[in-house]
Amino acid sequence: MGNEDNAIQSNEPEVNSTPSTANKTEESTAMDLKGIDGNETIEESALLKSSEPSPEPTPESLRREKLRQIFACPPRGILDRIITNVTMLILVWAVVWSVTGNECLPGGNIFGILTLFFCAMIGGKLLGFVKLPTLPPLPPLLGMLLAGFLLRNIPVISDKIQIKHTWSASLRSIALSIILVRAGLGLDSKALRKLKAVCLRLSMGPCLVEACSSAVLAHFLMNLPWQWGFILGFVLGAVSPAVVVPSMLILQGGGYGIEKGVPTLLMAAGSFDDILAITGFNTCLGMAFSTGSTIYNVLSGLLEMIAGMAAGSLLGFFLQYFPSRDQRKLKWKRAYLLLGLAVFAIFGSMFFGFPGSGGLCTLVMAFFAGIGWSSEKTHVEKIIAISWDIFQPLLFGLIGAEVSITSLRPETVGLCVVTLGIALLIRIVTTFLMVSFAGFNIKEKIFISFAWLPKATVQAAIGSVALDTARKHGDEQLEMYGMDVLTVAFLAILITAPVGSLLIGLLGPRLLQKAEQSQIKVGEGRESRIQM
Repeated sequence: MGNEDNAIQSNEPEVNSTPSTANKTEESTAMDLKGIDGNETIEESALLKSSEPSPEPTPESLRREKLRQIFACPPRGILDRIITNVTMLILVWAVVWSVTGNECLPGGNIFGILTLFFCAMIGGKLLGFVKLPTLPPLPPLLGMLLAGFLLRNIPVISDKIQIKHTWSASLRSIALSIILVRAGLGLDSKALRKLKAVCLRLSMGPCLVEACSSAVLAHFLMNLPWQWGFILGFVLGAVSPAVVVPSMLILQGGGYGIEKGVPTLLMAAGSFDDILAITGFNTCLGMAFSTGSTIYNVLSGLLEMIAGMAAGSLLGFFLQYFPSRDQRKLKWKRAYLLLGLAVFAIFGSMFFGFPGSGGLCTLVMAFFAGIGWSSEKTHVEKIIAISWDIFQPLLFGLIGAEVSITSLRPETVGLCVVTLGIALLIRIVTTFLMVSFAGFNIKEKIFISFAWLPKATVQAAIGSVALDTARKHGDEQLEMYGMDVLTVAFLAILITAPVGSLLIGLLGPRLLQKAEQSQIKVGEGRESRIQM
């Protein structure tokens, strides 16, 4: 029995130890599970914390971050762009100075051209920062014009910036050739064939009426001869696509006037309006500098026009086949030949004594070349646009630099403003009549009449041509006539470009009907086709 009791007693702790071990195992298992659960809980909480939105940055932190980006070392962002652009400008001057010497120092001709070019670019950029709510941006060309005007009329600066008249005239003539090439390439032969009557009336009526009325006013108010009066009239007769097109695109983006096609009408008619004004100007210019009777001058002007059209047609057909389509870098060769022939046509016509035929030759040549190139002409247009970006600041800066306050007589400025104002009123009334009976309501007619006012690009391109031609003849009286034409062109750009842009922005949302979203997309497609 004792042994059994001892056996039982000895076995009891073993029996009791089993549950304790099991409990330990269960506890350890539970601890492991808790550990796993704990890890999962930590991970889930971390994910929850990461998914929580970060606190919004305070204005102070944003300001510090912006300053840190601006004044980073090495520089980047705005400061880096400023340093890079300034270095490029200095390098351009340094390279030219190393080649030309004193010509690139203050008082030299190249120094004046470079300074005018950079100041005109800066003026255009600064004017681009002037943004008024709900209004289209002011055209950069206005800042370029004012930059040249200030450089000419600030006493200390004007003494250091001297540009020879021959250089100034040559640069403006090159810019004119680029404008004419762009106008010729921009013409659409299909649109010409399908041109509606209202578009034809709008492109021809206001231009011709304003040109004739300006000629009469200039003859009786400013004592200009009839030939010079019509030169002045056709300078004023052109509307500016550089102002109208961006303003129309803004209205089109908002859906204003899409249903009646008002932006499309104004943009399409603008190209034909400019070409008519340039053609009339070149014809009258040839007549003004011809010697002989009135009948001889008229016949000489018609002969120059026919010769210019014939030469332009031949050169245009030549460019359709040369270079051939299998050549490498085709678009660059086409652009080079087109620009080279255009510049030669402008300068060659002056050299041979036919100043009125060069511009028309360039227009016709570009038009026929574009017909042969078909859709491929868009590649050439992009290259031509790059050249225009270079010469645009030069053109408007040089036009502003031609106008000197000391050489202007108050009575002359007053007569120029009166002539311009009356001519603009006549143009507004004529435009209103030309779009009558075309399906527009009274508000749309009023808007089209005021949207047809801005003047800039063509006035800058041809406004000084008559003065340059008169200087070559060495006649002081003709130079006075040319200066009057240039003054009116300058005032027309200075007054009508900003006023016309603001009127379009103010009157468009108030007078034009806003279309639905689907119609806006259709209008955008039409606008893009016109631009091409």
